[in-house]
This record gives sequence, structure tokens and C-alpha cells, in this order.
Amino acid sequence: MSKVNTFLENKVMPVAGKVAGQRHLNALRDGIILTMPLIIVGSLFLILAFLPIPGYADFMAGVFGDQWMSKLLYPVGVTFDIMALIACFGIAYRLAERYGIDALSSGAIAISSFLLATPFQISFTPEGAAEAVQVGGGIPLALMGSQGLFVGMLIAIFSTEIYRYIVSKDIVIKMPDGVPPAVAKSFVALIPGFVVISSIWILRIFVEMISFGSIHALVTQIVGAPLTLVGGSLIGNLFVVFFAMLLWSVGLHGMNIVSGVMAPIWMGAMDENRIAFQAGEELPNIFTTQFIEMMNVGGSGATFALVIMMLLWARSQQIKQLGRLAAGPGAFNINEPIIFGMPIVMNPLLIIPFIITPLVTVIVTYFAMSLGIVAKPAGIAVPWTTPPILHGYLITGGNISGAIMQAVNILIAFAIWFPFFKIFDKQKVREEGGVSTPDEKKVG
Repeated sequence: MSKVNTFLENKVMPVAGKVAGQRHLNALRDGIILTMPLIIVGSLFLILAFLPIPGYADFMAGVFGDQWMSKLLYPVGVTFDIMALIACFGIAYRLAERYGIDALSSGAIAISSFLLATPFQISFTPEGAAEAVQVGGGIPLALMGSQGLFVGMLIAIFSTEIYRYIVSKDIVIKMPDGVPPAVAKSFVALIPGFVVISSIWILRIFVEMISFGSIHALVTQIVGAPLTLVGGSLIGNLFVVFFAMLLWSVGLHGMNIVSGVMAPIWMGAMDENRIAFQAGEELPNIFTTQFIEMMNVGGSGATFALVIMMLLWARSQQIKQLGRLAAGPGAFNINEPIIFGMPIVMNPLLIIPFIITPLVTVIVTYFAMSLGIVAKPAGIAVPWTTPPILHGYLITGGNISGAIMQAVNILIAFAIWFPFFKIFDKQKVREEGGVSTPDEKKVG
């Protein structure tokens, strides 16, 4: 056991610490989180539009008219369909904060550059026409939403790095001391803004001359498609979950760190499912943000089952008391009291089920959904603190199979965690009684 701790401390922790402190990954994570309140609000209206209650649609049509659903879905469009725009601003803002430069100006320049990279053309099918035509002068909402996430991310980072470089070289317009600070900051942003927008303009003209046609198409094919392929595969997600749990094992918030890379992939898949769900079509994706939440019942490591064991079967007074304290947060998928209180961090015995359990629940949930036994996530973003069972029911669009799947995942977690819990509980009982073996001292 001491060898495992030595490996974690000397090999894993230094690398994990560098990854956790990487400013670009942190900015990606924090910027995308900025979109979550809007998406959750939009999801509430999506749930109201598709409540699985017999006669609900007829009742709403009778009260509010035949167009009740399209009107109820208005907020869905202005939340989901601008996620790339909000993320672009948020990423640039957070990255600029980490560099100590004007975050508001950085965000504004990033949004302007993102819109510059977007062709203002929308498809329109005139009445009686067989084919759609491209109409200029309109902002394509599809590219403001999930389809534009990768472009928004890259432009946010690019524009902020250019801004930082120019400011660090002091190539800025400086105003006299008597000028108000807000005005002075706006003039500081003039030269960086000109350089960034000119660069995106030149890139857009170049890309339009080649076969890709637009920056969005270029990024989608070169960056988005390979990452989506990895993020949409079972093997890719197993690796991500393993890495996240490994980071947690040394005390770092693993899911927050990996979400810097995976969040745009999972959110893009979520939005594709949302669009298909609204249209009544087959849902295309299994791996979304909600899938990851669904299989991690109780939080990272699927520790909800562990909390139940601590409450019902712990003989150690320390573990029993911790179970009482952790029961409330655990019911809302908050498990830091367990991770740091048991502790699971740097505990070789408990790290084993902590890593294995979510890998198993990912595999079981994936095959259950791919075989059609369980409904796929419907693109509905509910708060991650929603209690288990109810969470599975809501994210699958009100399908009871989602709730059952989460219940099954709790049973799976119970079966994996239980033998390790019993061993750890016995060790703690001996320690509380003042008796412990040399091996147990090493584990503790």
C-alpha cells in the first residue's frame, strides 16, 4: 500500500497539479460554465413542453391554442441557440482575468471576432420552391449554438492571447491621467482589437478561397470531428472517466479539469439530442453531460451507495458519524465530505472502488442505451444536484427507464463498494479500540 501512495505522490500528483493549473483549460471550463444557468432555464421550458402526462398536450391546446408549444419553446431558442456566443465571451473573459488584463474588453473583442468568422447567411425555402436558397444578412442560429462551440473556444483563446501579447509589449494608446479609467481602458483595447479583428478577417477571406468555404467548416472538419469521434465513443469516455477519478484520488477536482476539454463535446451532443427530441426524432447520441452525471450517482466515484452503507452497516463510530454528515449532501450529488473525510484521497484501499465503479456504470449504462433498453439523454439539462432517480427520470425526457437505470447503477455501486467498505470499517473499529496491525497502520 505504501508503494501505491509513493507512486501517487511522486508520479501522478506533479502531473495532475500541472494539468489542474493550466490556465487555458481552466478558462475553457469556467467560460462554458457561464452557459449552464441559461441552458438549465431553457431545459425547464423544454420539460414543460413535453411533460409525459396523458392528455397534457390536448389540455394545453384547449387553453392556449394550437401554437402553445412553439410559444412555450421561445426561451429554449434564446438559451440553447446562443451557447457558443456566451461561451466565447466567457472563455475570453476568464482567460483575461488570469492574465490580469482588461477582461471586459477581451470578451467584447472575442465576440466581435467570432461573429466576423461566421458567414451571415441562412437557408430559406420560398413558398412553392423545391430547394432552399442562401439568404444574406441573417445570423445563422445553428452556428451560434452547439455547432459553433469549437470556433468560439479557439477564437476566444486566440484573441485573448493576442490582446495579452500586445499589452505586455506596451503597444497601446495611452491617455492622459485625467481621463476616466473606463475611457482609458477602451483606448488600450484599440490596437489589440484592430490586430485581432484584422487577423480573423484575413483568415476568413483565405478560407473562403479554398474548399472549406468558412472558418466554421474548417474547424469542424479538422478539430471538431476527431474530438467528437473520441468523445462519442465508449473507449474515449472510459479513458476520460478513469483520468478524472485518478485526479480526484490525489485531491484534485477531476471532473472540473477534464470538462475543460470534454464539455464542448458533451454539450454539442446534448444539443443535438435536444433538437431531435423537440422534433420527435431518434436521439443520435448517448454520451452527453447528463450521461456522465447519470452514471456517477452521488457524485464522482458513484459514492451514493457508500453513504447508504455508512449509515446502515458501519460499526466504526467515526464512519457512522461521517455517514450522517454526508447523507444530506450525498443525496444531492455532493460528495466532498466523503472524498476528503473518509478519506478516499491518497487511500489506496478506497481508490480501487472509487475508480472501478464509475467505469462499470459507464459500460452498463452505455450498452443499456445502445440496445434500446434505456432511453438516451433527451438533451435536457437539469441541475447536477438533482437527487438520484429523479435525475435519471428528468434527463431522459420523463422516461421511467432513466430512473430505473440510476437505481441499477446504485446497486452496481453497492456491490463493488461493499467489500472494500467492510475492510475499511474493520480497520477503523480496531483503531478506535486501540488495536491495529502493522499492515493496517500502513493503509491508514
